[in-house]
Amino acid sequence: MANLLIDKVLNNNVLIAKHPSYQEVVLIGKGIGFNRKRGDYIDTDKVEKLFVLKNEREQRNYIQLMPFINSEYHEAIISAIELIKKRTNAELNEHIHVGLTDHLMFALTRVSQGMDLKNPLLMETKALYRFEYEIAAEVVKLIKEKTGILLPEGEIGFIALHIHSAISNKTTSEVNKHSQLVRQLVQIVEEQFEIEIDKDSMDYKRLVRHLRYTIERVMRGEIVAEPEKISSLLKEEYPVCYNLAWKLIKVMQQTLKRKVFDAEAVYLTLHLQRLQNKFK
Repeated sequence: MANLLIDKVLNNNVLIAKHPSYQEVVLIGKGIGFNRKRGDYIDTDKVEKLFVLKNEREQRNYIQLMPFINSEYHEAIISAIELIKKRTNAELNEHIHVGLTDHLMFALTRVSQGMDLKNPLLMETKALYRFEYEIAAEVVKLIKEKTGILLPEGEIGFIALHIHSAISNKTTSEVNKHSQLVRQLVQIVEEQFEIEIDKDSMDYKRLVRHLRYTIERVMRGEIVAEPEKISSLLKEEYPVCYNLAWKLIKVMQQTLKRKVFDAEAVYLTLHLQRLQNKFK
């Protein structure tokens, strides 16, 4: 990217610069604004760990956050996003800079004032997004080292959703909706079988993962081949599980507003049958 002309210094960590292809860009990096002024050039190739916001809407939203940003917290959050980028080794969607910065700024302020916010989807998030959850736990540790504030476990779940959102190019509300759907489906299974599944158990993790992959296939519109003979056999052999599978599919269709292919009922029935056997 090389030399960019600085248009405005927002603070020690954020600059607005002129870019040959994108016109205006927002540059984010620890200390990049220190001792710099409008009209200076910044050699982006020589600045390690620099984030460039090119999307106009994300730029606008980020600039609007600036007045509410505590500089000590901000440096810790920039380090957290550096860690996420390094650990995921992925091209993160730019909205993580706005979404996660806003979320963590609010969380750090809240926790420093002795307030805690419960995360109702913590167990689902932990089972659905294990990789993201592990990175989020590292982020919480890093923030403790940088600010002295230990964020509660619920925050690991919230951060994991932001990470998944950024690497999957989904909005956080879409990711949240899928987690809530999985929670609803698990509750239906528990009610039907009159059981309570241990949320730390392998059974729970398997069920949640199966539901997650079903949802992802549905969202991609992936056609799943239906083994017809198995379908009629399962209907006869395991009517309770087969009917429950269809009940879950109808809930998915209503929530996702997408068609769920019949073959999904076969795979769900097999999964539910294995689960039911464990609890007999």
